Amino acid sequence: MKQKNRLLGDQLVIAFAYVFIGLFALVCLYPLVLTLSVSFSSEQAVARNGYSMIPLSPSLDTYKYIFVNSGMKLLKSYGVTLFVTTVGTVGALLITSMIAFSLSIKKLRYRNVLAFISNFTIIFSAGLIPWYMVSVNYYGLKNSILALILPSIFSVWNMFLMRTYFASISPSLYEAAEMDGANYFTIYVKIALPLSKTALLTVGLMYALQYWNDWWHALIFINERDLFPLQYFLYNILSNVNAISSGRIPSGASGNITLPAETVKMAITVITIGPIIFLYPFIQKYFVHGIMAGAVKE
Repeated sequence: MKQKNRLLGDQLVIAFAYVFIGLFALVCLYPLVLTLSVSFSSEQAVARNGYSMIPLSPSLDTYKYIFVNSGMKLLKSYGVTLFVTTVGTVGALLITSMIAFSLSIKKLRYRNVLAFISNFTIIFSAGLIPWYMVSVNYYGLKNSILALILPSIFSVWNMFLMRTYFASISPSLYEAAEMDGANYFTIYVKIALPLSKTALLTVGLMYALQYWNDWWHALIFINERDLFPLQYFLYNILSNVNAISSGRIPSGASGNITLPAETVKMAITVITIGPIIFLYPFIQKYFVHGIMAGAVKE
């Protein structure tokens, strides 16, 4: 009897968990579906009836406005963002993993001092103006593609996450490689990296999202439109539409065209997050596993 009651209790708990997770998933899915629906609605219908989960007067006018007026420029900005994301992620992974591996070696002299200096930069910084002056006057990052890569190429938090993962690898593997004549760079390439694919994918996803969503560095450093990344280019489109719609710019500037002030926000969101949404499900399990591996120490 007790066994049956226990089984029934377990089944009720499992059923409640499924229902709760399902409802939570629907709550998380709601903004995405709403965004997609509004982006395919007509501006007049949205202004008249508000947002809806089902497209009101389905229309592609908003996407036509974006791609017809800025099609080639949008493709260029996509190319810039893809280049920055790819090169920046690979470079960041290389630098972060090398530093993390070095600090995970207990034989490294002054490794605690180096870790403290790295951690110190999380708490304290020189400020925005000195950082900008050094970046422009000494590093020459003004109107340079490197301005979109170098400022985000190293994260101390990601480095400590990878160091924890490297530290969980058995030291006996390193000792055996040393006995066979391998130096630390060989150990890093042939032992540490192959055993840390989960951590590399996790940190790589963080860096890739950071580079993909970055518009701040373009706002500060970039004036040439050919170097605008996707996020900053779409930000300019949205700013122009809002400025004209609000009356800050004479109405004649729009050529007597009804601008999609509301639907353009949703269409820009869809264009921006589309590639990430399709990519994330394939690496989500590695991301979760990597976070747990970096958080738990056995």
